[in-house]
Amino acid sequence: MNKAFIFPGQASQYVGMAEDLFEKFDLAKEYFKQANEIMEADLKSICFRGPEEELKKTYFTQPAIFVHSCILSALLKETGISPVAVAGHSLGEYSALFAAGSLGFESGLKLVKERSRLMYQAGQNNPGTMGAIIGLTPEQVKQICDNFKSVGIVQPANFNSPGQIAISGDKETVLKALDAAK
Repeated sequence: MNKAFIFPGQASQYVGMAEDLFEKFDLAKEYFKQANEIMEADLKSICFRGPEEELKKTYFTQPAIFVHSCILSALLKETGISPVAVAGHSLGEYSALFAAGSLGFESGLKLVKERSRLMYQAGQNNPGTMGAIIGLTPEQVKQICDNFKSVGIVQPANFNSPGQIAISGDKETVLKALDAAK
């Protein structure tokens, strides 16, 4: 049977992630050792113990998810389960590239570290938020955002599926747009 691996993006993290893998598999221990060195931080402790607010910081969230996904992918391959296709949502694209053999763990984590650093920095420099609108067309979402352009910044950001569109911008304006979408 053909298998496809699909990898999640940011917001799939949780305190305790990969701890069970670390306890059972040397490969997980090796990946976390490398991750701690590359991140110049104790990513393992942040994943296993938190605190949740620390793990939620983009700078740690993205590497944590990448490391977890890579461990799972590599362990599956060790048991003879390899994908014929891979896909990833947002950050998950990096995990998919790893699973496909197009990106090594170390080089992938270095890219994810830089991606997360830049995203974290951008968020600090320009605080904002995102929210999902479900059940409206892209045209309706664009019109709602256009209606609030004089208030602040809000725009369609991710067309996640035909029925779900994420918007982003400054917090106050995004919240007003989300209320209008209801």
